[in-house]
Amino acid sequence: MSKQTFARLPGFRDFLPEDLAFREHILGAWRRVSALYGFQEYDGPPLELLDLYVEKSGEEIVGQLYHFQDKGDRKVALRPEMTPSLARILGERHRSMPKPIRWFSVPQLFRYERQQKGRLREHFQWNVDVIGEEGVGADVEVIAVALDGLRDLGLGHDDVYARVSDRRLLTAVLLAIGVEKERLPAAFVVIDKMERAPPDHSLDRLQAEVGLDEGRARSTLELLNQSGRGGLDGVKGEFGELEAVAVELERMEEYFGSLEAMGFASYVEFDLRIVRGLAYYTGIVFEIFDRKGELRSICGGGRYDRLLELVGGDPLPAVGFGMGDVVLGELLRALDLAPSVAPKVDYFIVIIGEEHRKLAQAIAHAQREKGAGVQYSLREQPVRKQFTAAGNAGAREVIVLGPDEVARDCAVLRNMDSGEEREVPLKELQ
Repeated sequence: MSKQTFARLPGFRDFLPEDLAFREHILGAWRRVSALYGFQEYDGPPLELLDLYVEKSGEEIVGQLYHFQDKGDRKVALRPEMTPSLARILGERHRSMPKPIRWFSVPQLFRYERQQKGRLREHFQWNVDVIGEEGVGADVEVIAVALDGLRDLGLGHDDVYARVSDRRLLTAVLLAIGVEKERLPAAFVVIDKMERAPPDHSLDRLQAEVGLDEGRARSTLELLNQSGRGGLDGVKGEFGELEAVAVELERMEEYFGSLEAMGFASYVEFDLRIVRGLAYYTGIVFEIFDRKGELRSICGGGRYDRLLELVGGDPLPAVGFGMGDVVLGELLRALDLAPSVAPKVDYFIVIIGEEHRKLAQAIAHAQREKGAGVQYSLREQPVRKQFTAAGNAGAREVIVLGPDEVARDCAVLRNMDSGEEREVPLKELQ
């Protein structure tokens, strides 16, 4: 019979032990920081009804999904994101829950899209959400969790930063500029793509699609291209006297003031060009990038006060983010922040004579019950090969069962780093 070989599906990953250890290093930080902030972990099924995603994102989402008809004639899809599942899970359950609800999850997600740098067809994602709190404190808490999750992995303000905007503020500014209400979605699309398009192209689109004359289009571009404190002051100086703008500016000042109090001032900056392409965002939004600008965004999120209602739930304020492991992993490797994942055990038992194999197994079992990691050769091997295997296993010490020592009810312990040896009574090992 001919042997058939099977290739890994494009856009998917194998996780060899060292790769899995790196993944768990990232996921471990996410879980650790979530717990520090008092968030509880939840999960849901990887397969959901297709309509759950169509309801939230429209029919165009179908082309990006792994979807099929199951044996019950249901149209289903592998989950591409977690927020719709969260909305479904809460459903009517939230009514009996104390607010705010502070939940997080670390699901594996799937999207059938073109594989490229920083984007695969599967990834693990850290989702953190605060449900049932409309105040700006929830927005602050959510971005603080994200930044602390990155700091826990060794990333500082020289490595990453968050760019923050507010859809309510941007809406008030655009209306003040003269954009008609029905053209706001078109304006958001143009602004969302500004950084990836030549300035003249954005200028033309603001006129053709948003309906601004050339003068107002140019001043809009100039205003939007101001970031940081200067950008906030620019909006305040030009539109701060308008009540609709002033209310939103006050919220932004509270937001940045709280982050400064928490020690995150050097990690965040104001930038009205951050829109977040998903239409369900309703308030403050943010994206986190590497400082060098060499990678895709590491994280994105914001306020989505109407999403639960869109998928059949009650109106309920909510804010959250998603952070994937692919781009983050690339950044950690580029900055040499990936941990060492060499194999490691406490003891390797070297069996000089096969008559002592059962003794080795008894010692191994006793030490494992005490919490120590133990290996030994699974078949008869020369002593030299056993010591080589001990080194490959990353053993801290080797327990040598020599015939003379065993006859005296002892074993020899050798430290693999120093080579120092000492005799230990067998009763201390069993």
